[in-house]
Amino acid sequence: MRPFLFYTFAGIFMKVGFVSIFGKPNAGKSTLLNALMKEKLAIVSHKVQTTRHRIKGILNEKDYQIVFSDTPGVIEPKYKLHEKMMQVVKNSLEDADVVLLMLDINDDFAENDALFAALHLKSPAIIVINKSDKDKSGKLEEAKTFFGEKNYCKSVIAISALRNINVDVLLEKILSFLPEGEPFFDGDDITDLPTKFFVGEMIREKIFNLYEEEIPYHTTVLVQEFTEKTTLIKIRAEIIVHRETQKGIILGERGAMIKKLGTEARKDIEAFLERKIFLELFVKVRPKWRDNDIHLKEYGYN
Repeated sequence: MRPFLFYTFAGIFMKVGFVSIFGKPNAGKSTLLNALMKEKLAIVSHKVQTTRHRIKGILNEKDYQIVFSDTPGVIEPKYKLHEKMMQVVKNSLEDADVVLLMLDINDDFAENDALFAALHLKSPAIIVINKSDKDKSGKLEEAKTFFGEKNYCKSVIAISALRNINVDVLLEKILSFLPEGEPFFDGDDITDLPTKFFVGEMIREKIFNLYEEEIPYHTTVLVQEFTEKTTLIKIRAEIIVHRETQKGIILGERGAMIKKLGTEARKDIEAFLERKIFLELFVKVRPKWRDNDIHLKEYGYN
């Protein structure tokens, strides 16, 4: 991935704008971003609260440029990390030209309605009903009627982000609400985040997939070294945990688990970078890092 560049194309006008994806944890927001971008930018997991940052995907075509933002799932903050995640959500909604209000077809409609109505959005909002292919009891028509009558709703579209059903229809509807203007970003770039960020996220995704219970939520990843050499890229990353007992779980008996983690992460990172890598993983204990402003800033949660 090339380094991020920023400039405008003077005199070129097209459909252009910022689109934020909003909803409860596990609604499928990250999967939708990846489907819209046709590229895996956001990590995904069956566990909730996987996304912690605002991840921008820049979709460039001949007659439009859309800057999508995947945001953390909306939760009641329990510590400073959660507070920063919810501030990310707030910021992404404030600068959006269009908001995608996303829910799972099996979610409670009234709970989502209360959440969406409380936003008091000024931008057009599209209700995106995900996992519509799993509707076995006729809830889809009920959902379309229920949300279609809400003041904040401009349109209702049923999709399956995982199976890429109606994602193209959603894209067309988004374009209908976007203003014309000059593009914000270089047409060759698909994100404004550095490569090191995605490397850290791929390692964190494997932690969500390989470890149970509280471990993924008490863990973050800090890439300390990313050095491009002649034949490979050397990457050194630290896995941060709360307690010594968690360090032992990450390492596993005789280092078996961290070896497995490193092997699986390396495969994904090499596919992403299209280069061979040498990956070193270390585990460090930082008590209560999720409530420490200094640590949070160091780990990229600004």
